Amino acid sequence: MNKDRLARAFFGLTAFAVLVGMVVQLYVSAGLTGTQFTSLGARIFNVFCYFTIQSNLLVGVTTLLLAIRLDRPSTWFRGFRLSGLIAITVTFLVFHLVLAGDAQFTGAAAVADTILHTIVPLLAVLGWLVFGPRGRVEWRVVLVALVFPLWWIALALIRGPIVDFYAYPFMDVRVLGYPRVFVNLLLVAVLFVGLAAVVKLVESVRSRGSRSSEQERPDTSARTPPGA
Repeated sequence: MNKDRLARAFFGLTAFAVLVGMVVQLYVSAGLTGTQFTSLGARIFNVFCYFTIQSNLLVGVTTLLLAIRLDRPSTWFRGFRLSGLIAITVTFLVFHLVLAGDAQFTGAAAVADTILHTIVPLLAVLGWLVFGPRGRVEWRVVLVALVFPLWWIALALIRGPIVDFYAYPFMDVRVLGYPRVFVNLLLVAVLFVGLAAVVKLVESVRSRGSRSSEQERPDTSARTPPGA
């Protein structure tokens, strides 16, 4: 199997992991009782309001597209690919460093939690490190990548007081108040931009390394005897 086929297979595996995690999570949420969301439709819709879910969906869609075709030069695709990569990394870090202590899941809920918070983030980062694509993070791509977190913050703060629900404790305005919530969200935004800068730096270094290796590779064509 050549590298392109291996890359496409790996991206396909990542997209499949997202699909499995989403199906299990929707199954768990559909069967919840005793929540403020009494209807099935409301419970299902609420699932899609979590940053974890939206970042997994971004990873799932972009890796599926890469599994179909690796060469995707569109600035919008590169922006959302970058956004998904960073968002899923933020999901992993915030969950394991801040929220994991409050999570007490069993059964199918534990399976969904493991897939969406741990397995998919690790697959996404590993796929980027090993397969790229490389050298495609310009600042205009970073600006496109910021569309998703800004959209999610706006949605969460507008929807929160309407349905009296906040997905994460660090953004619960009812408990913390708007000033503290804005500080918390600013810290998340700084983490997001900082990770974007790290990705840009790593991509630049690895791209320069690849170009240097190609330039230093000896050209044996001139020494090949005619008809060999």
